[in-house]
Amino acid sequence: QVQLVESGGGLVQAGGSLRLSCAASGNIFSINFMGWYRQAPGKQRALVAVITSGGVTNYADSVKGRFTISRDNAKNTVYLQMNSLKPDDTAVYYCKGSNSRTDYWGQGTQVTVSS
Repeated sequence: QVQLVESGGGLVQAGGSLRLSCAASGNIFSINFMGWYRQAPGKQRALVAVITSGGVTNYADSVKGRFTISRDNAKNTVYLQMNSLKPDDTAVYYCKGSNSRTDYWGQGTQVTVSS
């Protein structure tokens, strides 16, 4: 079993920055992929960024050049640095960890970008 706890969300003005953190505990050695997803009101949950255990990253087109995903293996934590935030980035952001059999989700953290 894996537990994921997100933090770092909040209210920020357009153009500002936030850094989200996802702390993992439990059987973390089984996790191959860690990712951030977001869900805006009335929309489906969508991929924002993902990082593999080897450090390979991938991003949604809408956040390329603005967001950076990284991981600190010593702290069992994945980060999402979000710069140049836009009102369209407003959503609940979820952390996900995946192994070959299961996906684990955090509880989500709200990010609100005001114009």
